[in-house]
Amino acid sequence: MSTNTETRGFETEVNQLLKLMIHSLYSNSEIFLRELISNASDACDKLRFEAGKNDALLQSDPDLKIQIDLDKDSKTLTIRDNGIGMSRDEVIENIGTIARSGTKAFMEAMQSQDKDDASLIGQFGVGFYSAFIVADEVKLVTRKAGLDASAGVVWTSSGDGQYTIADETVARRGTEIVLTLREEHAEFLQAYRVKSVVTKYSDHIMFPIEMAKEGDEEGYEAVNSATALWQRSAKDIGDDEYKSFYKTITHDYSDPMLWIHNKVEGTLEYTGLFFIPERAPFDLYERETTDGIRLYVQRVFIMEDTKKLMPRYLRFVRGLVDTNDLPLNVSREILQDSRTLDKIRSGSVKKVLSALADLAKNDADKYLEFWKTFGAVLKEGVGEEYSQRDALLKLFRMRTSHDDDGWHSFADVVSRMSEGQDKIYYLSADNLSAAKQSPHLEWFKKKGIEVVLFTDRVDEWMMSYLHEFEGKSFVNIAKSGLDLDQIDEEGKQAREEKAKTAAPLLERLKTALGEKVDEVRVSSRLVDSPACIVLSEHEMAMYMQNLLRQAGHDAPESKPNLEINPDHAVIQKIEHIADEDVFAQWAELLLDQSILAEGGQLQNGADFVKRMNQLMLG
Repeated sequence: MSTNTETRGFETEVNQLLKLMIHSLYSNSEIFLRELISNASDACDKLRFEAGKNDALLQSDPDLKIQIDLDKDSKTLTIRDNGIGMSRDEVIENIGTIARSGTKAFMEAMQSQDKDDASLIGQFGVGFYSAFIVADEVKLVTRKAGLDASAGVVWTSSGDGQYTIADETVARRGTEIVLTLREEHAEFLQAYRVKSVVTKYSDHIMFPIEMAKEGDEEGYEAVNSATALWQRSAKDIGDDEYKSFYKTITHDYSDPMLWIHNKVEGTLEYTGLFFIPERAPFDLYERETTDGIRLYVQRVFIMEDTKKLMPRYLRFVRGLVDTNDLPLNVSREILQDSRTLDKIRSGSVKKVLSALADLAKNDADKYLEFWKTFGAVLKEGVGEEYSQRDALLKLFRMRTSHDDDGWHSFADVVSRMSEGQDKIYYLSADNLSAAKQSPHLEWFKKKGIEVVLFTDRVDEWMMSYLHEFEGKSFVNIAKSGLDLDQIDEEGKQAREEKAKTAAPLLERLKTALGEKVDEVRVSSRLVDSPACIVLSEHEMAMYMQNLLRQAGHDAPESKPNLEINPDHAVIQKIEHIADEDVFAQWAELLLDQSILAEGGQLQNGADFVKRMNQLMLG
């Protein structure tokens, strides 16, 4: 008998989610079964882990399993597990509401992509609600392991904006979900149809998925293989099996781009099965996400913690590690200082990077697709893991000033260096167009010297950790300290003469600009532009300062150097202006234009427009 019954309303976002699922995923209705089975498997995994510390939780029902019942008379499909179960508070938290940002992010992704993109459901952690794709009513009965039968909970909803929750005596631990199917989804009352979905999506679930025996036989029989695929020899596993397993553990509807299956034996024994997704997960740039790599000990799920099993710059990797070299009752605290896990992590990282290197060598087009999707994240490894820096640099692909459309490796750039060049020149900008139009490139274009163009927001940070590649040092052509004499000795004397001749003009410009600039000098890098700003070696690029301020963060104030091109007509015109007030206006305009060209932000845009209009009118 039910007690403590109450009716609650769904959150606004949950209502929107239910409508979106019912109307947008109609053509992929079978995925509800995949999601509910996956949830049941997770519940069994969690209980098995907890039972390692408290075997009393298993009570008299130690064989973990998932069962599916079909009742054509009542038009119900029931999925039950004898896993961890939930308390009343947990039902409200996990079912009645959707915490965190998963719901909103899911709906935005659904509305921006194809309406029938079923892959998004599991990725965003809203799989339970897929039941409403096929059901008029969903009833959930659960009891948490370790609690009395009186601690059972019943949750019921028709997906109409509210749900009912009540306390009820439940004899068995675990969770049972009863779906009253709509007429148009009566196909899921047919055993052969349900079995086909189980085989398609859930065959590799490690717990038996049982259905009633057919014919006159009584009892249940497993309809999945219930074997740990990763424990089998790689040569005995077909591509379709790998793809199916990947979809099971990730809820991704797309095939993986590649997979790595390795077994290590010796002083340390473990098996790793890793997948590189074809597309980025929605939370790729959330560095604190823990989804990704699961740890198993003797096939028993222990934890899912990407940070311990894979570095943050490989957080897009999905898969698992299974080892016999850790105790089943290992705690998370022990794992934090586990040398065994550190060695497994190191070996796994090397295996993944090696597989990416092979992909780059053997299938350049496919690797480029990987790089476009995950390259910006991979760059984080330069600062995170020094031991893998050389391996990472060989994987990097960049645009350069020599090619409008191509992507190049550092090795490509080095191979094309001119004789006597011992530096790799680079430039970072907010986007490729801004980089290609930068005045800092002008001299290098004229001389035919290739410059690497960085356009990811992580690049400025990354380059603070990079000093050389294969003995060639990196030089930012937009920063102070650029020495062109080594590669252009012939022009050295001419540059020195220009600086002497322009000395009076430089002094006037510095006086006019005062503390807005650190120094005014003749540029050795300009050809077509009248001026540019140059920051000191350790200052943040102007466009990055602007991005930080737009995001509400503090950015250090810069006092740039202004470099001028004495051969440019604008500079020659300014030099002959006698009126110091008008001269000062031109000096301010030169500085403002140079800041804008570097993606910086003016302190007073209105003053800039007013000044420019006045000078245009003469």
